[in-house]
Formats: sequence, C-alpha cells, structure tokens
Amino acid sequence: MAILITGASAGFGEALCRLFVKEGYHVIGAARRKERLSNLQQELGEKFYPLQMDVSNQQSIDNAIDSLPEKWQQIELLINNAGLALGLEPAHQANFDDWQCMIQTNIIGLTYLTHKILPQMVKRKNGHIINIGSIAGTYPYPGGNVYGASKAYVKQFSRNLRADLPGTQVRVTNIEPGLCGGTEFSNVRFKGDDKKAMQVYDKVEYVTAEDIANIALWIFKQPKHVNINSIEVMPVAQSYSALAVYRE
Repeated sequence: MAILITGASAGFGEALCRLFVKEGYHVIGAARRKERLSNLQQELGEKFYPLQMDVSNQQSIDNAIDSLPEKWQQIELLINNAGLALGLEPAHQANFDDWQCMIQTNIIGLTYLTHKILPQMVKRKNGHIINIGSIAGTYPYPGGNVYGASKAYVKQFSRNLRADLPGTQVRVTNIEPGLCGGTEFSNVRFKGDDKKAMQVYDKVEYVTAEDIANIALWIFKQPKHVNINSIEVMPVAQSYSALAVYRE
C-alpha cells in the first residue's frame, strides 16, 4: 500500500513526503519537476517513488498512474496537494489565461486524479482522500476571484464525496490552510516577484508546510471509523476582516 502526494517537488508536498516517509510509509511523490523529485528520492531512499506528472494534463495523469510498478499501484491515501494561485488583480483586470490555469489545475486536475484513484479504494473498502483546500474557499478577498472559487469547489467536492461514500470505508478530508509561508505559493502568484512575495509574510509568524504535514499525518492516523471532514488552520496572527463598504 502506498501514499500518493501531488505537488511533491516543493512546499506542502515536499514536507508531506518527508514526514510520511519518516513515519515509515511508502510514498509516491508526483510533480512536474523531475530533477527535484530525483533529489528527494536520493534524500528519502527506497520508501520514496518519484513520479513525473502534470496534474493539469489528463494524459500526463493517465501515463503516470498507468506506469506505476505493481508494488506501488495500491493507493491507500491520496493527498491532492498540487494547486496554485496566479495574480491578485481585480476580476475585470485579471488575465484569463491565469484563470484557466487555476481551473485546470485546482479543479479539473484534482477531480480527474480523484476519479482515477477512487474506484480501487471503494473496491478494497479502504482508502483516504485528503484535499488541500484553503480558507479562500470560505472567505472572499479582493483579487481572490477564481482562486477562491476553485478552493470553494474543493470544499464542496470533498463534502459531496463524503455524501457518496457511506458503506465504502473511504474517508475524505479537506484541509483549509490560511496564511502559510516558506513555500513557493506567493512567488508563483506574483510570477517571480520575490520582493512582493516576501512582503506577504513580513513580520508574521505564519503557518509552515511542516505544520500542515503534521496535521495531515494526524488526520490519517485517526482510527478507521473516524473521519475528519474538514479542518481550518490559520496562524494566530491571522484573523477575520470587516466587510468592505464603498463610500462615494
């Protein structure tokens, strides 16, 4: 039995791979960047299997999953971590290509890979899907537009999977992080503008990738009859904002 983690070459995914291997699990780390996966394999050893896969491309998903050696084909835990935010412009100024990329990755890719893996879990009556959502799926903010909408989809998709799966012993969880630093998230969002990305986390004790990995491990280690439906995580420094009012 193995654990499949997408977006494994950096951030949450890399931290998840390290922790689950450390805990003795066999982990398949899936990502586009083959060199980073190879480096991770050298670090983690034989319990880690590098799988080059682009979740935004259905053919890439098919080829990757179908290429798995027999001993790695039974997936006990799927962590749908791969995803991204692009841009922070208001909707009327946003780049549609950015919107399309977020939809293709955060929604279609996550959904397609789940559809690929879920039947084997149901057949075995054993499995767990952990989706990495975001508090952006609950709380809108200026510039969040399609990114927030994509994470709202992840939230509702997770809930509806739960509604479909009673009697199958398959668990589904949505982890919804708030402000998390030490990853490539904001660097990607701001398209390589590292200075702007650093300002997001300035003077804030943010949640780390390791924090999220620890939470995912705790969720997975709960007794098989316990399902953590969702868990919302913010740093203590982050809280709720007042509703905006426009005044002329």
